[in-house]
Amino acid sequence: MPHPIVEDELEQLEGVREKLSSLSSSDTASERPIVRELETLRDALVSGSENKDRMALMQEFQRQQALLNQIRAGKPTGEIDRSSPYFAHLRLREERGERNLFVGRTTCIENGLRIVDWRNAPITRIFYRYQQGEEYEEEFAGRTREGEVVARRMVRIRDGQLDRIDAPEGIFQNRSEGGWQESGHDVPRLAGGEAAAARAYEGPQAGERLLGTDVDGRVQRVDKRLPEITGLIDPSQFSLITRSDSGFLVIRGTAGSGKTTVALHRIAYLAYDDPEVDSERTLFVVFSRALRNYVSAVLPSLGVQNVRVITYGEWASDQRRRHFPRLPSHQREDAPAYVTRLKLHPIIGKALEIQVRSTPGGRDVRQVVDDWASLLTHQRLLREVTEREAPGQFSDDDIRRFVDWHRKRNEEVFAFMAGERDVQAELDPEDDTLLLRAWQLRVGPLQRSGKRHVRYRHVAIDEVQDFAPVEVQVLLGCLDQRKSITLAGDTQQHVMQNSGFSSWSNFFEHLNVPGTAVETLRTSYRSSHEIASFALEILGDLREDDEPPRTTRRGPPVELFRFTDRGACVAFLADALRQLSQAEPLASIALLTPTEQISRVYYEALERCDLPRLQWVTDQDFSFEPGIDITEVEQVKGLEFDYVVLLEASASQYPDTPAARRRLHVGATRAVHQLWLTTLGTPAPMISTAEQ
Repeated sequence: MPHPIVEDELEQLEGVREKLSSLSSSDTASERPIVRELETLRDALVSGSENKDRMALMQEFQRQQALLNQIRAGKPTGEIDRSSPYFAHLRLREERGERNLFVGRTTCIENGLRIVDWRNAPITRIFYRYQQGEEYEEEFAGRTREGEVVARRMVRIRDGQLDRIDAPEGIFQNRSEGGWQESGHDVPRLAGGEAAAARAYEGPQAGERLLGTDVDGRVQRVDKRLPEITGLIDPSQFSLITRSDSGFLVIRGTAGSGKTTVALHRIAYLAYDDPEVDSERTLFVVFSRALRNYVSAVLPSLGVQNVRVITYGEWASDQRRRHFPRLPSHQREDAPAYVTRLKLHPIIGKALEIQVRSTPGGRDVRQVVDDWASLLTHQRLLREVTEREAPGQFSDDDIRRFVDWHRKRNEEVFAFMAGERDVQAELDPEDDTLLLRAWQLRVGPLQRSGKRHVRYRHVAIDEVQDFAPVEVQVLLGCLDQRKSITLAGDTQQHVMQNSGFSSWSNFFEHLNVPGTAVETLRTSYRSSHEIASFALEILGDLREDDEPPRTTRRGPPVELFRFTDRGACVAFLADALRQLSQAEPLASIALLTPTEQISRVYYEALERCDLPRLQWVTDQDFSFEPGIDITEVEQVKGLEFDYVVLLEASASQYPDTPAARRRLHVGATRAVHQLWLTTLGTPAPMISTAEQ
């Protein structure tokens, strides 16, 4: 005989199916009960209530009004999916007795049905905030509801048939020919990672060196920024840190191998012998504000106080405003993709060199602006350079549209420079680099105030694979006679597709420094063996090395969890994250999504689950404190977290393309201890791992 829980759920589903069968499709999305609820709420508002109650009533009125508008607009979500009407079952015991409540994608409370939409039905707070056996007290529309959660179960219904039940008592699976089978309830957990990751040493010393602790292994770190780890530097890293201070040092290595750490510690090493290094004449350049803030504490902790850690965009914008004060100061962020792609491609730097070399003119600002503006509208030159340097990458139509777009934009810019302040003239961020490079080619070195040249003692560039060659050329042109520079990067983490980076050798040719040697760090300290191996498999033939990176420890397996509904995924995550936050209050957790829209959906849903320290990170505004960050994969480049969940790693979001493979690789390698993936529908084709 089936387990009583299975019998109960089969009976509940049969009851729901009978009630649905007696309703027309329009009745399942009926507005009548919602209108009645709105009338009740309106009467309560009119009767006059205390401020606190009035606010709650108004909030509930707005929710119900939004649901009514959805149904009246005829959206598909207004109809019950009869093949899978709900994904969770609650049984609540209150003063008036027990009642069953079902959680699904659409609300239907006709004909005795109680199916509520997980996204906007207030009562679903009970499902997301309370476990089976717990008592609850919640306020809905100014009224307090008290009771006990008698049963809380996740169910999977496919083609109208009950397929699986997840309950605290166990997991029940319909095996078709074998009937229903019960398995022990081994609930997947995020656990065991807080201050437990070995940093550097292998063998007996590894256990004594822990992330999240000081050198003596005593104090857990609350600040999740990159720590100073001088005592944990390995021999390979040390040999690069102590390399000669002149010329190129190029460091590549897998995610978590310490490229950034080496670049930072090398500055401290150089400053020990030459105090001039610890000055404004040294730059540590990164591509994002998040990475800048992440590494900001390392140099001061090493006794280096005056080196600027800055994003390339900030530096280039400052320099451009100083050299071209009459140009518009505002930047636009909505340039067409074909404009951005060509402006960052290596061919633009070559075309600019030809433009300056072939055009007579004075060594002054006016001529530099003319060089820049003329290049962007020189259709024949751009086409010739493209055909020679990048055949097939830009069509004649791409170049024509690029030129037409800039002709119109340049008219606005020149009108602004002529004094027409009512013109809304803006530059693209990429224009800063092109103007500075044009200055270097036409006039010479960039200038400080007082006609002094901009000359840097040392420059380090992190994640260099996501910089355009012309951007690096501008920085190279600012070095002093020592030409001291550190480039750190990993082509496997190349996510800025427009920069034109294809390989190290091609990159150096674009910089006019062919034959430069690349030093490789081969040990991954950040992630466990399981995570590093999984991330390498995702890359496929994009991997740089045949051999997987060395790792210093093992950890939990990478797991993939499939869901048929986003609400079910939210419930699963809420349970796991709540448990983790209680067990490891100092853990850092990242929920990484493919798009900003999906980030918003999960944040709003999980916020209703009353999770502690939940934050939706936009515009790279990380706090670097313990807690749960929801954001997109692109925003966490260069960062790390104790736990990572890659949300909706589905084929629709991550098709089998080089760009998608690298995005998943970057997301996976942010995890120090444990990695999960979730998917709605078909998983991304490059994913091959355990399923739950």
